[in-house]
Parts: sequence; structure tokens; C-alpha cells
Amino acid sequence: MLPKPRADLKPNTADFERIALVKPNGFREYDARWLFPEEINLMGLNAVGMGLATMLARRGVPKRIIVGHDFRWYSGSVKQALMTGLLAGGSEVHDIGLALSPMAYFAQFALDVEGVAMVTASHNDNGWTGIKMGLSRPLTFGPDDMLQLKDIVLNGDFETKSGGRYVFHADMADRYIASLTDRPKLKRKLKVVCACGNGTAGAFAPQVLAAVGCEVVPLHTDLDHSFPHHNPNPEDMAMLRAVSAKVLETRADVGLAFDGDGDRCGVVANDGHEIFADKVGVMLARDLSAIYKNAKFVVDVKSTGLFTTDPVLIANGATTAYWKTGHSYIKRYNFEHKTLVGFEKSGHFFFNTPLGRGYDDGIVAGLAVCDMLERAPDKTMVDLREALPKTWGSPTMSPHCGDDVKYGVVDRVITHYKNKFAANERIAGQKIRELITVNGVRVVLEDGTWGLIRASSNKPELVVVVESPTTEANMKAIFRDLDQLLATMPEVGAYNQKIAV
Repeated sequence: MLPKPRADLKPNTADFERIALVKPNGFREYDARWLFPEEINLMGLNAVGMGLATMLARRGVPKRIIVGHDFRWYSGSVKQALMTGLLAGGSEVHDIGLALSPMAYFAQFALDVEGVAMVTASHNDNGWTGIKMGLSRPLTFGPDDMLQLKDIVLNGDFETKSGGRYVFHADMADRYIASLTDRPKLKRKLKVVCACGNGTAGAFAPQVLAAVGCEVVPLHTDLDHSFPHHNPNPEDMAMLRAVSAKVLETRADVGLAFDGDGDRCGVVANDGHEIFADKVGVMLARDLSAIYKNAKFVVDVKSTGLFTTDPVLIANGATTAYWKTGHSYIKRYNFEHKTLVGFEKSGHFFFNTPLGRGYDDGIVAGLAVCDMLERAPDKTMVDLREALPKTWGSPTMSPHCGDDVKYGVVDRVITHYKNKFAANERIAGQKIRELITVNGVRVVLEDGTWGLIRASSNKPELVVVVESPTTEANMKAIFRDLDQLLATMPEVGAYNQKIAV
């Protein structure tokens, strides 16, 4: 039996080589993320695999699971250690090799397999590893699932079983690409910058876009796990600036930026200006709600207020709910409420029947952008963007805040604004219209200006976003109020980005 994992082991020691290291903070709201090997070692990954197999058995789910890995130099080793634990727990492991997260989700359907454990750190810096898990397609773990897995693993409460079986599927990449390209070719000739940040999407996205009829301009599509240019993160301005330069250089119709595991897509218009993913979502919602009347959408609390105020969406009978940020939360809401599409400001888009299977796939999102342009043959991305009502919004800003204190900080922020609301006090010169507290707090003012503070689910950070539908000054005013509050909290560090105030 594997010894009970510990959290205090150090690399380059004897105990590190004979005892499982698993730091508790790696079990996050809906993914697992650790620094490797400082926070989890290979035996620790054995323990996670055994814990996942035990969890499958206790849930009464057949112990069959898809496993894939992204293109980091250590991801193959991480996957092998995870599979060893799964096999020791009696699981039937279906290895699809190098993969995108949506390819792993696709494999669940293609192979009729219940579980998934995709080894990826997504867009995180090198040194991070992680696992995206699910037991019921197309859903992935939520907080209750992660807590159960955490308890099993950290308490060494494993059930080893015989009968484990390993199957390797060498053709899954071809099957995944075929599923995306089995559709009519685009009639409108589109020149598309395909940016992958040297991440795993480079092995898939250019091929798919070319097959549907795009003229593909590749940008950092060669796989290089050192990420020599920037992290593959379509929310990061470094990646967006690189895409912008290539769009302008080549006079492309659109730039599509894919993250490290291919489940997110960022967009740059033909004038070289990025379009934040929530605004892309409004554009896609306009396009789709014209086809699917009375369409229902769901978006995360970081997203623009236009989803509920846009006159085109209102005229089309579209309705939108705001929900918790996180691919697991939006995916589950999308599935349970049968919405047409779920949108996240981070670039996760979830296309439901008849457009998709409900999981997030950045390439599917990129194809939807191309289809939108084809259905508007006399319009450019700039035209479609400029047709939206004007708002002033910030990028996602992420001040550092430790994993062990960030939720407490957010609780204090919520209390602060609840007290202001109860006392009818003004914020940024206006009264508070409502507080949305499904995930952190979204402070909405009289004119629709809003500011959000929540805890990041994946990193030791807070998340701060602001927007105003009236003036840039009001956007800056709400940011200033949030920023001044956070400045009183010593647990909160520097921003990764900050708007000028």
C-alpha cells in the first residue's frame, strides 16, 4: 500500500524518493494545480491516480477513464505516474497521448468512456502541472468533487484493486480533427492569424482552420515547451500584442489566439485591436440569436453588462444569466439549464446542442468566429465590434494574494460593500444598484457601471474587472474605489496589469 502522502517533503532527499508529496493547496475549486516537483512528486501523482480510481468506485461509476497530456517537458512523466495510480486502483485507462483538453473531452464521447483526467497546466508558467478531471461527460469537477478527492488522497484512503487495464489510442488526434472539419467549407475567403504561443494547440488548430478553407497565417505554432515568446494565454496582453502585430503585417481578417491546452480562444480584429472575450461573446450571441430565436445564454460574473442590455439581443428574444466564473461552473450551468452557449471573459466558450457537446473548445470557438464573418459577408470584425454599444472596460487584473488568505480577503470585501449598500452610501459618486455575490462581489452602480473582485480559482491571486457603459471616467472611478479598498489589505500585492487612473 502506498504510504499516506505528506506535505513537508523536500526534493533531493531520501524521503522525497520513497514517500508521496502532495501539497493540500493544489486541490482547487475545479482543477488540480501544483508546482512540480516542489508541491507534488511522482509518488504523489500515484496517490492522486489511486484516489481518483477510489472515487470512481465509491460513486458507482465504471472505472474507465481518458488520460492525455499537454506539451510541457514533464507532462509525459506526470501522466505516467498518474496512470500508475489509476491502474493500481483497478481502472481501465484509455491513453490518447499528446492532446488538448477538448480532445480529451471529445474522446469521452468517441470512446463512450465516463471519466477524464487531462494532465495540463493550461496557460500557467513553466513549473506548474495540473489535472482537469470529470466523471460524467461533458462535466468536469466542481468544489464538492475536489473536496472528496482531496480527502481520499491526503488521508491515504485508497482502495487498490486488481484488473487494471491500459489501452493506447494512436488515432485520437486524427479523429478529433476529423470531427471538427466534417462540415461545409467556408465560402468567404478569410485570412486568419492562428497564434498558439508555442503551446499544444499548434499541433491541431492550424490544420483545422486550413481544412475548413481559411488562409492560415501561423504565429508561434511550432511546439516549444520553453514558451520563448510569451505564455500561451489569450488574456495576456503580451500574446495579444504579438497577434495584433501579425494581423496588421499580413492584413488578416482576424487573429485567433489559443491557450496552452486549447480550450480557450482570444480574438484580435482586423485593425489590430484585441476584442475581449466577453465582447466576442456578445457578437456571437447576436449572430446565433438571429438563427435560434429566444436563445438562452450564460456568462460569468466577469463579463460585460451588454449581455442583458444590448438592443439586438433584446430584439432577438435572447436572455442571459450571470453565473460563477470557472469552466466547471459555466459548463455545469450550460448543461443543466440547456443554454445554447456559455461564455467566459477568460475565453472559454461552451457550445451546446446543436452547435457542440457542451464542453469548452477553443478551436470550435474560433470556427464560430469564422462562421459569423461568413454570415456577414460585407462586414469586417471591426464593423461587428463597432456595431456594439460603446462601453469602457478593463482587462482582467490579478493582484497577488496567497491561496491561504484570498478567500478571507474577498469575504471582507463583500462585507465592506454590503455595509455600504445597507447604509445607502455612494460609491464612485453613485448609489449602488445591486450586489451580485454568486462569485466574489460584483458592485453595480446606478448607471450600470460595475466593478468585480473575486478570488482566482487557479492561482494565488485576486481577480479585478471594471466596466462602464457611460464614460471612461466612471470606469476609472469604480476602479479607484476597489483599488483603494484593496490597498488597505496587506495580503494583497502588486497587479499584473493596472489601468491608468
